[in-house]
Amino acid sequence: MKKIALVSHGCAKNLVDSELILGILAKNGYEITLDEDETDIVIVNTCSFICDAERESIGAILELVEKGKKVIVAGCLAQKHPEELKKEIPELAGIIGTTDFEKIIDVIKNIDKNYVKEVNEHPSYIYPENVERQQITMGASSYIKIADGCNYRCGYCIIPYLRGDYHSRKIEDIVSEAKKLVKRGVTEIILIAQDTTGYGIDIYNKPMLSELLEELNKIDGLCWIRIMYAYPTTMSDKLINTIATLDKVVKYVDIPLQHSHPEMLKLMNRPAFDYRPLINKIRKSIPNVSIRTTFIVGYPGETEEYFEHLKQFISEMEFDRVGVFEYSREKGTPSYDMKPRITKKVAHKRYKELMELQQEISLKRNKNFIGKKLPCIIEAFSDDGNVVARTEYDAPEIDGIVSIKTNKPVIPGDIEMVKITGATEYDLIGNL
Repeated sequence: MKKIALVSHGCAKNLVDSELILGILAKNGYEITLDEDETDIVIVNTCSFICDAERESIGAILELVEKGKKVIVAGCLAQKHPEELKKEIPELAGIIGTTDFEKIIDVIKNIDKNYVKEVNEHPSYIYPENVERQQITMGASSYIKIADGCNYRCGYCIIPYLRGDYHSRKIEDIVSEAKKLVKRGVTEIILIAQDTTGYGIDIYNKPMLSELLEELNKIDGLCWIRIMYAYPTTMSDKLINTIATLDKVVKYVDIPLQHSHPEMLKLMNRPAFDYRPLINKIRKSIPNVSIRTTFIVGYPGETEEYFEHLKQFISEMEFDRVGVFEYSREKGTPSYDMKPRITKKVAHKRYKELMELQQEISLKRNKNFIGKKLPCIIEAFSDDGNVVARTEYDAPEIDGIVSIKTNKPVIPGDIEMVKITGATEYDLIGNL
């Protein structure tokens, strides 16, 4: 039986798809590896959210083709540009779309015969519950995809056109997966979807994230439950109260707002209302909550007045964590032909201004932790002998870390009480 390698690009949602592809391969008896030098067949699961991600994925494909590998392209880039990929890279062995990865076996079986394209022009993502994920990264934390696809049509976003409308998984399937992960040593699960707060509305006729959290909270051995990608209009009082009261749900709210000015939000096809009352409600209802959000600068039509409104909003609200992105013009999105366009130079200047502002806010908020003891999840050991950990206020890979000096033996995945002794703009220093 052939050995197959897989290279994964993109977001955590794509990572789960890569693990499902590996699960399909394992189920069908294939030997799998993450080292492309060990085999001549390589699957590249690609990202196509913005131009930079596309370039990274294409670079990886070309490098493998030049090495003489038989390359199968999967994921978002394959869904978005199936014909162009084959035309520009005729050496490709096959292409699999975002919702067709269960057909990977057919492509592999035909890899020595002819090129195979399996891309549904009307994608509809249904999670393959019959597949056992083969985890690429094993550690303290693991992602669980609770839904995929999206019913919103934000002006800048290509995702609904690549993955179709919103499809939730059943509560019992998600809970079952979480229990399996905990048995493997995972102590934190991170719930992901294009919109987690809309979970369940398509199969239960109402949002059911609160009910899902209540079931997950009962799992023995699970310490932390984290929710990513909340949508502002479905951040209900019930959900806020659930986050506040369930002991395993970390007091961390990730709610991408994208902008503050109502006219800009309308142009983005986002909920156009003042977000201040919602943020204040979350802070009032969830003691010691950490709020993370993201904003886009340089979107078509963003005047200096609109940008200053956003800058003032960030300054006033003092978010704990902020990500800022420069608008990326993507074919197939509603904003592609919108005008007036903002130059890259202006967009980058605005990006730098917001990041500098947020650094000041972040440092100020981090300094408030000095002298306090915080529960931290142990992740790894650094080259300088320190322990790398995270507070409940930090999601893996996107937020900060805690660098801990200690002689005490610790185990990755354990939750330890750490005394915070120092702070930088993004990270904390502590000891055990």
